[in-house]
Amino acid sequence: MCGITGVINLNGMPVSRTAIRAMTDVIAHRGPDGEGHYIDGNVALGHRRLAIIDLSSAGSQPMTTEDGSLVIVYNGEVYNFLELRPQLQARGYRFHSNTDTEVVLYAYREWGPECVHRFNGMFAFAIWDLQEGELFLARDRYGIKPLYYYWDGRHFIFGSEIKAILAYGAVQPQVCYEALSEYFTFQNIFTDLTLLEGVRLLPAGCTLTVGRYMGTRPQQCRYWDFSSLMPFEFSLSADECAEVLYHLFVRAVTRQLVSDVPVGSYLSGGMDSGSITAVATQHIDRLHTFTGGFDLSSASGIELGFDERPASEIMANLFKTEHYEMVMHAGDMEYVLPRLIWHLEDLRIGQSYPNYYVARLASKFVKVILSGSGGDELFAGYPWRYYRGLDGGGDGDYYQRYYNYWQRLIPDKDRPDFYNADTYRQVRDHNPFQSFRAVFDTLLSPQTDEDYIQASLYFEAKTFLHGIFVVEDKLSMAHSLETRVPFMDNDLVNFALQIPPRLKLRNLRERVWVDEDEAGKLKRYRALPTADGKIILRQAMSRLIPEDITRRAKQGFSAPDASWFRGESIDYVQRLLLDPKARIYEYLNPAYVRKRLDEHMSGHVNRRLFIWSLLSFEWWLRNFLTG
Repeated sequence: MCGITGVINLNGMPVSRTAIRAMTDVIAHRGPDGEGHYIDGNVALGHRRLAIIDLSSAGSQPMTTEDGSLVIVYNGEVYNFLELRPQLQARGYRFHSNTDTEVVLYAYREWGPECVHRFNGMFAFAIWDLQEGELFLARDRYGIKPLYYYWDGRHFIFGSEIKAILAYGAVQPQVCYEALSEYFTFQNIFTDLTLLEGVRLLPAGCTLTVGRYMGTRPQQCRYWDFSSLMPFEFSLSADECAEVLYHLFVRAVTRQLVSDVPVGSYLSGGMDSGSITAVATQHIDRLHTFTGGFDLSSASGIELGFDERPASEIMANLFKTEHYEMVMHAGDMEYVLPRLIWHLEDLRIGQSYPNYYVARLASKFVKVILSGSGGDELFAGYPWRYYRGLDGGGDGDYYQRYYNYWQRLIPDKDRPDFYNADTYRQVRDHNPFQSFRAVFDTLLSPQTDEDYIQASLYFEAKTFLHGIFVVEDKLSMAHSLETRVPFMDNDLVNFALQIPPRLKLRNLRERVWVDEDEAGKLKRYRALPTADGKIILRQAMSRLIPEDITRRAKQGFSAPDASWFRGESIDYVQRLLLDPKARIYEYLNPAYVRKRLDEHMSGHVNRRLFIWSLLSFEWWLRNFLTG
């Protein structure tokens, strides 16, 4: 796990060592164990190393082939590298390290761009080919590791983080209005845009090739998509499916334990992290586990169930882990928010400061952490979401219904009032529905209820889960901590995508719509046969964890911010967001913001997601547009 960056001056001007060092210095938190630079005239690569496999100097980067014709900077882990290495040795390649980096480098030499199909893991890498005069970049199937780039015809600049691109000095920071429109519609960005004009995020499952000189545009190629295995004829019974799933899961977790440094696990008390912990403890004595909890003394309603420490402590005792906990209070958000947004830089999804704190805790004991991300999106962990698209009476209605649900912040009808006049002139021609609808372009039109559920799961894997990965990478690497996600093992994902919704949800004919912020939501869902989702996963994991855990309703990792924003954090929220000089009002309408805040403070509507996004945007503007 590392930080990578690089630049091609397409106008032929040489890259200075000072410039490439500035790019790696700003992402030093991603790799405190070493740095390296490569310069070839107008081409430069930079690397910051977090040593995980082969801690010796043989694993240093940039790494070159024996003949010096290929140079790689690499971030991530390819877990099946020990399987690929003998195949390459049989073809005559000699290895000088025990790293997966060198396997990736020679896999590219042997199979070219097609090598990515052979990798089971998470990665973002760039390979400079001196003979062809081309730079090849790749990102893993699911987007676990980020890779940003900027191209204006004169420069091509890339990095694990946007701040590395900005450090080169060729990009003038400006807001991308189309991305701003997406973010304040979905609390996410579904295209490859970012909030910084001109800076793009290479999509998951894609490669990019760019030449050395002016006159050629970067060429993007998609090599994998979730739709490649949907739909699929499935003939296994529930029992047979659960048996296969259990063995694939155990193999996935075991495969991702490969490391030369200590490995720990998050342990929320839920099924996903609990199952991972159950397998990991079979291989690691006194596994370190970590949980975040919340002071609920001022919480109310649904938030009273947000603290999962009691359940995690039961699991820790069951598996005899060395368990640590972090308790968060209302003031912890305002303390950490400026630095958190500096690390996050690419605003996505909801409240994430609890993740920052728990990652910081884990980093004091281990360098690698296992996470349960992906289990919900692959196995239908949010039933109330998928039902929003059903009963539409036709193809078009499904997309409109699901789009209406995913307008998490500003509905279309409010757009003219939310933005100030200057910003609305910039965004009024942008249609968020088109960005939403484009996500489904590779899918066949859904016809049945199961088709609609599959389409919803596909959408969430492509957008919501991808947003989780972007956030998880930034906030763990802020503390030089590598996060691994066993649910995203290739074999496990391939099988999960084939399992029909009827084995993931109990009965599609008995369903109900529930708002995620509704008080009493969990109680109401527990009374329904469709309440819990992930049915086949629960059956498979019952061999690993207690029944009362596998039967628990879904509980997300979220702070009681709805209550805190009305109570202990109210002064902070008002001080930042009601200040007439706040940076957000260069883009937003103060009257609309005040109205929404008043609705929340009165207790009539839960605007916690909206408030978090306003706070995040304010600090984003301060960090990246004013320094």
